[in-house]
Amino acid sequence: MNSDAAYIRLGMRIFADMSGSIAIPCVLAAVAGEWVDTRYGTAPWVLILFLLIAFFGSALLIARKAVTYDSEYKKLMADHDKTDKTS
Repeated sequence: MNSDAAYIRLGMRIFADMSGSIAIPCVLAAVAGEWVDTRYGTAPWVLILFLLIAFFGSALLIARKAVTYDSEYKKLMADHDKTDKTS
């Protein structure tokens, strides 16, 4: 049961981290893009540009985090395998 809890904690941490990595840049880009477009009359071009930058930035960030979480998951599995063999 303890190892199941470790997997659930890792999954919830991944979910929260990835969700924030998508939502925060997109919301900031939308707010900033709308503000710049309203101020300078460039609608919707700056908003679109900022959203594209946020999209590609989020994609790179998620790819980097996926590698990190993959290694954490593999370490968790290795630890789980060790405890199964000793039990």
